[in-house]
Amino acid sequence: MTEQAMRADRRTPEAKAPEVKAPEIKAVPETVTAAFDEFMEAFEAFKDVNDQRLGEIEQKLSVDVVTRDKMDRINRTMDEQKKLLDQIVLKKARPPLGRGQGELTPEAAEHKAAFDAYVRRGDEGSLRELEAKAFSAGTGSDGGYLVPPETDTEIGRRLSAVSPMRALSTVRTVSSAVLKKPFATTGLATGWVAETASRPQTTSAQLAELAFPTMELYAMPAATQGLLDDAAVDIEAWIAGEVDIVFAEQEGDAFIRGDGISKPKGFLAYPTVAESAWSWGNIGYVATGTAGAWKPTGPSDTLIDTVYSLRAAHRQNGTFMMNRRTQSDIRKFKDADGNYLWRPPATAGQPASLLGFPVAEAEEMPDVAANSLSLAFGDFRSGYLVVDRTGVRILRDPYSAKPYVLFYTTKRVGGGVQNFEAIKLVKFAVS
Repeated sequence: MTEQAMRADRRTPEAKAPEVKAPEIKAVPETVTAAFDEFMEAFEAFKDVNDQRLGEIEQKLSVDVVTRDKMDRINRTMDEQKKLLDQIVLKKARPPLGRGQGELTPEAAEHKAAFDAYVRRGDEGSLRELEAKAFSAGTGSDGGYLVPPETDTEIGRRLSAVSPMRALSTVRTVSSAVLKKPFATTGLATGWVAETASRPQTTSAQLAELAFPTMELYAMPAATQGLLDDAAVDIEAWIAGEVDIVFAEQEGDAFIRGDGISKPKGFLAYPTVAESAWSWGNIGYVATGTAGAWKPTGPSDTLIDTVYSLRAAHRQNGTFMMNRRTQSDIRKFKDADGNYLWRPPATAGQPASLLGFPVAEAEEMPDVAANSLSLAFGDFRSGYLVVDRTGVRILRDPYSAKPYVLFYTTKRVGGGVQNFEAIKLVKFAVS
């Protein structure tokens, strides 16, 4: 059908909307540009089908099952294409490990060679001369050696790219087991006085001490001796590749919903109260007014109320956080002028936006259900603190799972809310 015929068809009162096919995922794109173009193509198809869905609701007060199924397919396609795009951007952002990093200092080169000998052959002699044996604070000696600086830095960088909470939060590196942070919950009192009036003493600021203990996170990748004997294998890169994803998954879950027992405490684990009754130590929420769902009319009003529940200083640094299923619901929202509230990324590697604020996709956020806290908005850099203890340690174990060699890899990390007024939640409940 020509473009002119399509326009004429739209002007006809009983004309049907043009057929919109759900885009299919093609072969995995090799470049960021190709992946981004495919994602934008899917978003254009999504808008066309959603407009068709809204037109059916206006005319027939119901949605055709074919249109609904097509909408679901396009939503799933967009999620998968966004995931592919993120993976390609992440892969390009990963700098090379070990080889190709430039000239190492003599000390770093010596440590790297000693570490390589330990991992491949279990030769501890060189490392014993370079550093003292590591001991944990609570359990006596568990052995292990510090990972060389190149590998340690790489693991931290990859975690920032994989875990949205780590990337959005404040990160502190400490050498002790606990970080204690004072926080002023109230400022100094002040007041106006006449020129000759007395000046009564004002109240002092009130401080709260927040403690952030570091917990042990571990992984235990296994390798055959044949792999370790292969000189072409970059052992440091292999360890980082095995460890970084599993560490990121565990951290991301703990920073959002961890209970604080042997793991960091997530912001969803703190007490929550309605925003009208907010007090320090609690996280405020805005209710949708409907149990387990958005409001039937004006669902975007809840989002606007949540945005403006934050003070201006935090609001300007605000970010929405939700999982992909909640995001698929919000993609359908429009304002009074018919403009979509959710906008795709402007360029590859950038986040989508909602009401002008970036959207962070975290699968650890709960699905929409009765009384669920499925959406967060806040200045996470001010609101949440991640605490890393210096060093990632590796203990080589060639005995427990023969013929495999195990590498018991540990790091200590903690986290918790440091500013309770900087994060707000949406609760899918009546009140």
